[in-house]
Amino acid sequence: MKTIYYLFKREFLGYFRSPVAYVFLFVFAGASAVMALNLGKMLETNDASMRTLFHYQPWIFLVFIPAIGMRLWAEEKRSGTWELLFTLPITPIQAVLGKFLAAWIFVLVAICLTITMVLTIGYLGNPDWGPVLTGYFGLFLMAGSFMAVTSLTSAFTKNQVISFVISTLVTLIFLFLGWSVFSGFLEGFLPMEIADAIAQFSFITHFEPFQNGVVSLKGLLYFLSFTVFCLFVNVIVLER
Repeated sequence: MKTIYYLFKREFLGYFRSPVAYVFLFVFAGASAVMALNLGKMLETNDASMRTLFHYQPWIFLVFIPAIGMRLWAEEKRSGTWELLFTLPITPIQAVLGKFLAAWIFVLVAICLTITMVLTIGYLGNPDWGPVLTGYFGLFLMAGSFMAVTSLTSAFTKNQVISFVISTLVTLIFLFLGWSVFSGFLEGFLPMEIADAIAQFSFITHFEPFQNGVVSLKGLLYFLSFTVFCLFVNVIVLER
């Protein structure tokens, strides 16, 4: 645990040693506000809730999280510190967990910047705080799955751009699977049972209950198992 904590601390603090991290945080907060307030008309719906913000967050994750995580392993390989890292008394599992947790918590910091909109909604209306809390919890779980995919794709290549593109495409697929338009398209030539089964693999499908104020055990297990599976494969790739 000490080794994981040491690596986590080094990686997490390393994000804030570069001005790029602050740019990412600013862009994330700005994009969240623009999409919720301008596209979603959040303050014009007469609904004191965060559903509009939560609706757009997965699509912001689609670009933001691969951009943050694409360097996790690709940069280590490119710079040659890959071999040096594993000459230290550290196992691949510890390395994967330390780097992943640092990136995941960095995303949590970015998500927390949207709390200003929560305060605004609380000031202007009387929101039901249950869905707000569960919605943020669901966002955190989903962000972990996004980051686990990005960490895995980063381990396959030395090129950060390739890692970004692949992780974006993979996570886009897991978003599209639960998109109502895509589900309707599948139902056009597949039995409804099969279309519904495919939708069960979507991030959006399992995030929906959290937006509604329900801590779904099914969704919790889905995101955790998805994240653990990606990290498990990540370790295997590093051990090759």
